Amino acid sequence: MPKDKVNIFNNNFNTLLVYLSPIIIIIINSIVAVLFGNIIGKWVFIPIIIVEWCLFAFFISKSGKENQIRIWLSKPQGSLLWLFLSIFISSGTLLIFLKHYQLLDSWEIIIPWLILAFINPFMEEFYWRGLLLDYTTKWRSWLAVIITSFLFASNHYVFAINSELFKGLPVFISTFLMGVVWAITYKKTKSLTWTILAHFLVDFLNLSVPSFLDLYKAGW
Repeated sequence: MPKDKVNIFNNNFNTLLVYLSPIIIIIINSIVAVLFGNIIGKWVFIPIIIVEWCLFAFFISKSGKENQIRIWLSKPQGSLLWLFLSIFISSGTLLIFLKHYQLLDSWEIIIPWLILAFINPFMEEFYWRGLLLDYTTKWRSWLAVIITSFLFASNHYVFAINSELFKGLPVFISTFLMGVVWAITYKKTKSLTWTILAHFLVDFLNLSVPSFLDLYKAGW
């Protein structure tokens, strides 16, 4: 096969793989949630997240784009308004932290909470905003934002399989709205810097590990 045709085939295959990747991730996460949930209960969030990070890394590596992470972490363009909007949509989690920070009372809680807060924003933003939006640039912008944000929220709903706190429409809606704002921010600034910062604040302030373990109730 001529080199040009090989390149076209590889590009088409990578594009199809990226388009299918959210469904693959959601299905695999659901299987992990059910299988491991029967063994380790609410601590199942750990294997879910580890498997998810591995899948993110795999699909990003298969995209075939060089220096992509450097581009994603480049200096944001445009107005600081996008920084404020990205953080504002995340600000409700501050109330959770102020009311329930005392739940951070052991190393078993604190260590995974910190690891998740400092690693997960990079992994999720690289995939949900960076990779998916880069591969949907030929779509109408509003359609790409809505679809990727819907898939982003749907993937988080997998945690509802084992966590009562993640069940219900409010969690889905809030995650979807954050996805929308962060997707628009990426498109406007050509950088993931602000969305990573906002995502860090959410994972840090919403006490992710106590949330997964249902150590406080929905509605705060």
